[in-house]
Amino acid sequence: MTQAKLNIATLAATLLLMSPFAGMAAAPAIQTKGTVIYLADNLNEEANLGWCIDTQGRGFGEKLHAHSCKPTGGDVQFSFDEESGKIESVAFESKCMTLSEPENKEVPFGLLDCVDADVSQQFIYDTQSMEFRPHTDESRCVAVAEPIIQAGPFQSRFLILAPCADLSPAFKQWIIRE
Repeated sequence: MTQAKLNIATLAATLLLMSPFAGMAAAPAIQTKGTVIYLADNLNEEANLGWCIDTQGRGFGEKLHAHSCKPTGGDVQFSFDEESGKIESVAFESKCMTLSEPENKEVPFGLLDCVDADVSQQFIYDTQSMEFRPHTDESRCVAVAEPIIQAGPFQSRFLILAPCADLSPAFKQWIIRE
């Protein structure tokens, strides 16, 4: 290949990588009806259902993880109240996502009774970056861990808290659908 052709090929590749579409995530095909908070990137969820905040185990559980967004909804449905900063379960009334064990690398979040003054239940959602951050430490983000765990016909991942600067956008960008 001549130097001119090599330069053109290099320029074309560089422009493609710099394109706003080059880093675009594969969007999930959310089938869950109603209110849901889900990861913007399908991030290798095998059925293209996407990743939602979910209670561990069937039905109510006091620990949270990320799970394939179930078409039937239920325990994967959460809402966000911008004014209070609370991420609240739709299925379990008056239960809120709580940063109950901030130093736990695998399960820092619980689903506990909503308490108005509890700062461990207050989150900030940045609409520009699409990140959830705890009110108590805006340098860290709510994210999913890399390993995928089989969960019956679905999949799960740990729902983690990690420094925002250390995370790829695919692991920390959330969409709120009312």
